[in-house]
Amino acid sequence: MRICRFEKSGNVAAGFYTDDHVIPLSVAATATGLDAPEGADLVSLLPGGDQRKAVVALQEAYAKLSEEKKQSIAIPVADVSLLVPIPVPGKLMMLAGNYSKHVEETGGQAVVRESTFPYVFMKPTTTLTNPGDPIRIPAISPNHIDWEIEFGIIIGKTCKGVSEEEALDYVAGYTVVNDISDRKYRPNPGRVERPKDTFFDWLHGKWHDTFCPMGPCVLPADEVTDPQNLPMKLTVNGDVEQDASTAEMDFPAAAVVSFVSSWVRLNPGDIISTGTPDGVGVAKGKFLKPGDVVEASIGSIGVLRNPVE
Repeated sequence: MRICRFEKSGNVAAGFYTDDHVIPLSVAATATGLDAPEGADLVSLLPGGDQRKAVVALQEAYAKLSEEKKQSIAIPVADVSLLVPIPVPGKLMMLAGNYSKHVEETGGQAVVRESTFPYVFMKPTTTLTNPGDPIRIPAISPNHIDWEIEFGIIIGKTCKGVSEEEALDYVAGYTVVNDISDRKYRPNPGRVERPKDTFFDWLHGKWHDTFCPMGPCVLPADEVTDPQNLPMKLTVNGDVEQDASTAEMDFPAAAVVSFVSSWVRLNPGDIISTGTPDGVGVAKGKFLKPGDVVEASIGSIGVLRNPVE
C-alpha cells in the first residue's frame, strides 16, 4: 500500500494512503492487534528500512479487516494536511533533459543515450512544498513561472558505484514531483553580461521558495513491477498540459541511480527527480498565474494538487 506523512491536530504521523482516505498506522495496528511501527520517518517504513517487515505485516493484517472496520478507522484526506514524504532530504537532485521530446520543444537537439549523459542539478530544500499548499509566484520575477511533472525516486539504502542491474535494489519508493521553474529569471537586469550568466539564470530560476511540490505519498518500490511503465499527466485548471509515460525517459530510473551513484554516495532519504516530458508552458507561451490549480499524477502513486498564489 501507498504510505504518506500527514498532520492532524498538530501531530505528524505516517499512514496508509488511498485517494480518498488516510489510515494512521497506529490506528491500523490497534485494529489488527499488531504493534505499530514507530514514528513518521517514511524511509524506515519503506524497502530498505528497518521497519519494513512490520509495515508489510500490518498491511496484510489490515487487508483482512472487514470493509466496515476499514471505513471506521479511515480519515478523509480532506480532514488532514498531507506533508512532503521526506521533509529534509540530504540531497534533492534533479535531472534536466531526460525526455527527448521536451528537449526538442524547448529548442534543443535530442541525442541518443549512448552519446550523452544525464544533466544533474540540485534544489534547496526550501523549495519543498506540501501537497495542497500553494506554489507562490515570486514578486522578484512573476511572469514566466512554469510547471514540470517529474517521477521522483527515493533512495532506501546507501549506495555508491552500483550497476544499472542492481540499482533498483537501493530504491525505497517513488513519488510525484513538480519542478516549478522560472523561465525568465534575470538578476540585476542592468548587469554586465558574462559567459555563464545564462546557465546560472536558468539554475537560480529553479530555486524560488515553494518551487518543488512533492507527494501526495510514496509508492513502495517492492510494489512496483516496472517503474518505466507509468502514465504521467499534468493539468492546469483541468486542462491537460502534459500527457506522457515514464517509458519515454532517455535514462530510466535504474540508469539514473547507477549514474549518480558512480560519483556521489547516495544515502537513505536522498531524492532524485528524473526530468520532465514535453508539454511545458514555455513551449506554448503559457505560464502559471495566481488562482490556477495544478494537478500532477503518475500511475497509481496519486494526484499532487497545488494552488497558485
